[in-house]
Amino acid sequence: MPLHIELIGSLAAVITTLCWIPQIIRIVRHRDTASISLVTNVSLVLGVFLWLVYGMMISSWPVVAANGTTLLLILTILGLKLRYG
Repeated sequence: MPLHIELIGSLAAVITTLCWIPQIIRIVRHRDTASISLVTNVSLVLGVFLWLVYGMMISSWPVVAANGTTLLLILTILGLKLRYG
């Protein structure tokens, strides 16, 4: 795949992965998850997990790295939701 296409995909992966960090920080600071939807986050975990599996199957490191990291971040949010509920 051409380098410029890989760079666009990698930049998109970084942005969409790191966007979860402010949410985690806010939850930890305020210990409030009332506005976080449990159903939405469980669905997101399933979808991101499937993207991770897909990335492994096609051997795409940007897809694997982005979705592996995103999965950890979303699982963190889900864990905080269950803890602070």
